[in-house]
Amino acid sequence: MSMRNVRAIRPVFWIPIVVIVLLALRAGWDAALGPRVPVVPARRQALVQRVIANGRVWVPARVQLGTPAGGVVARLLVDEGTRVAAGDTLLELANGEQRAAAAEAAARLQRVRDLERRASAEELRQAEVTLARAERLLARAQELRAGGATAQEELDSALEERDLAASRRAAAAAQARANAAGGAEERLAEASLAGARARLEQTRIIAPAAGTVIARRVAAGDAVQGGQIVLVLAPADTTWLTVQPEEKSLAWLRPGQEAVASTDAFPGLTFRAVVARIAPAVDAERGTVDVRLRVPDPPAYLRPDMTVSIDVEAARRDAALAVPAEAVRDADSPAPWALVVSRGRVERRALALGLRGAGMVEVVDGLAPGDLVVPSTATTVRAGQRARAAVRAAAAGSGG
Repeated sequence: MSMRNVRAIRPVFWIPIVVIVLLALRAGWDAALGPRVPVVPARRQALVQRVIANGRVWVPARVQLGTPAGGVVARLLVDEGTRVAAGDTLLELANGEQRAAAAEAAARLQRVRDLERRASAEELRQAEVTLARAERLLARAQELRAGGATAQEELDSALEERDLAASRRAAAAAQARANAAGGAEERLAEASLAGARARLEQTRIIAPAAGTVIARRVAAGDAVQGGQIVLVLAPADTTWLTVQPEEKSLAWLRPGQEAVASTDAFPGLTFRAVVARIAPAVDAERGTVDVRLRVPDPPAYLRPDMTVSIDVEAARRDAALAVPAEAVRDADSPAPWALVVSRGRVERRALALGLRGAGMVEVVDGLAPGDLVVPSTATTVRAGQRARAAVRAAAAGSGG
């Protein structure tokens, strides 16, 4: 082989060596700069702190209804869920005997007011006529006796007739007073009628107030004892919700806040509620706090004990400095922190947090806009190491 051919082949042998040298230099450069790690930039955005919790429609008072009298249920006019007005009849026992007694007492009162009152007035009128006649006969007999024209027996007889007529007139007057309006006979008849009607009413259950029947414990034909609870009514005064948010939400809740509520039964429909009361103590076992909300305009479909969800917009920032929640370490501890890539190295930063939105957290102190934060999913990244930032977009969100 000639020297010319040797010179032509030599560069081919140098190419792999050059590539190896370049790769070695690249690896050394990469080692010096550190690995690429994913980061998200801290940026300003609108952020809303929401409190979302579940609970139920709360009934502060339940009215238990029963009949003082025992008997057999003849009519049951309501079922569970029935809405009733004050005064509505809800249940009747068999009451034929009580109805008859009430009708008889009403007739007795009517007889006193009509027939007996007129009869006693007529008797008094006749007694007064008889007494007047007896007094005239007595006066005549006294005149004749004074003139010696009649015997003493005639005078004595006239005197007895006058006394008897006066007694009958007194008795008739007393009876007329008893049968007069407001007299003893009328009062006795009224009392008898009131008692009969009361016994009849004891066979009925009447709604004491407007509300919803939430429990029915008998059916038509059942025998019940006096005082037995047969219906339970939830009065329709103020409609309340009771929910149990986590205790960490306590700092964001206050009376008067507006909430949007919905039910599991009608998830597509919402209604307005207002935070009314926050319990002064936390449930230590569940780590929750009881919150009650008033429903100013309850929808017709709302029922006692329905499962509900509430969404309270507790706070809002229009330009909060925020990072994804996954970028904050120990977020629920007293000392949250984050890893930040700055000037080619990973730094640990202590954070002060503010609002928490949908997947985003407000950073009040510890970061500046544009700082590159390492998400917690990058588990191999450690503070102090060299690193190169590989920026990815931050998740947007403002709800909660």
